[in-house]
Amino acid sequence: MGKLAVGALRAVLLVVLAGTVLVQALMVWTLVSGKDPEDGSLPLTALRVITIVGMVSVQVAVVCVGRLVTMVRRGTVFSHAAFRYVDGVIGAIVAAALVWFAVTIVNAPGQRDDPGVTVIMGGVGVAILGVALIVFVLRMLLAQAVARDAEALQLQAELAEVI
Repeated sequence: MGKLAVGALRAVLLVVLAGTVLVQALMVWTLVSGKDPEDGSLPLTALRVITIVGMVSVQVAVVCVGRLVTMVRRGTVFSHAAFRYVDGVIGAIVAAALVWFAVTIVNAPGQRDDPGVTVIMGGVGVAILGVALIVFVLRMLLAQAVARDAEALQLQAELAEVI
């Protein structure tokens, strides 16, 4: 992975992390201060809390991807330590899907005249879960690569003994 690509990805991850922290801080401030520009109705408050939780899932994914990029740069990504971060990304994506389903549930009563919106939102949640499944498949590929790497090291050690 080139230095330019790593630098660009790190910059994007940093901007996303800073943005999510800012959104969380503003949402928490609005909830705690009581200076809600809206009427503080239940759906709006629930959506703010859901947004705060959703930002946590994004932050977890960003940190895990950042750690994986560091491992790629160091050449240590094909190790068992990488699984912790890949599992973190999978968990964050599943959490994001659950947050999206919560948004769909909170939004559903307002869509009684047009239930198609709720169906579409449910479909988006299923698509988010599909992304988690894709990352899970990639995790299985990582597991195969780690196993092959370990096997190659064992064969090299045996060959070194013979020679």
